[in-house]
Amino acid sequence: MKKVLITGANKGIGFEMAKQLAKKGYYIFIGSRYLQNGLDAVKKLKEQGLKNIKAIQLDVTDQESVNAARIEIGRSTDYLDILINNAGINGIEFNGNTPVMHSAIRTGVDKFKEVYEVNVFGVIRTTQTFFDLLERSTEPRITNVSSSQGSLTLHSDPSYKYYNAKGAVYQSSKSALNMYTIALAYELRDTNFKVNAVSPPSTATDFNHHLGTSTVEVGAEHILRYTLIDNDGPTGKFFCVDNNLETGEIPW
Repeated sequence: MKKVLITGANKGIGFEMAKQLAKKGYYIFIGSRYLQNGLDAVKKLKEQGLKNIKAIQLDVTDQESVNAARIEIGRSTDYLDILINNAGINGIEFNGNTPVMHSAIRTGVDKFKEVYEVNVFGVIRTTQTFFDLLERSTEPRITNVSSSQGSLTLHSDPSYKYYNAKGAVYQSSKSALNMYTIALAYELRDTNFKVNAVSPPSTATDFNHHLGTSTVEVGAEHILRYTLIDNDGPTGKFFCVDNNLETGEIPW
């Protein structure tokens, strides 16, 4: 049975990915910053008849928490087939239903640190801590949940439909995550690892005050499409699906 760790999986797209993978027969470790939220998520899934799911307290901003999660998961398995770095924040405040985008001039460094701690350093911290378990898999996969908003190519093109939707903090954090994905995939290019960045469509979740126009089902299915790939599949790529369900590789 293949084993999967999903960070930030107690709700939203992470929870839906856990559900879809459990239906496919995978064993899922639900990483949750607060253990009770993870336990509640497991209860919901088991009430739907799904099995082989375990909640793990995992705060990606805290190395001690990540280390403890590695020890806890190590008690259940000596390998991990898939790591989905899903936990993320945007750090954006809302004026009613209108997001207040972060200014490159006025937003303080502390806000950058807050968001980068989860979206970038949290991914690095988790990937490095669980790497030994992934190495023991015959088909290891690492998927970093990114955003098309982190594409430097798209956001430097005035004809891009979201060109005016600039936010200095969240978008730059995803750009940094993308570069980490490229570097990681390069280092693992001669192995069976497949490492990709995947952007779901704008999805209605707590992450964006439910202002997204797509569903968690679509978002989860898309991420898993590029996670559950065989050894002939791509690595070191950036994939996205929009709300018209047009999907494929996009530029960094």
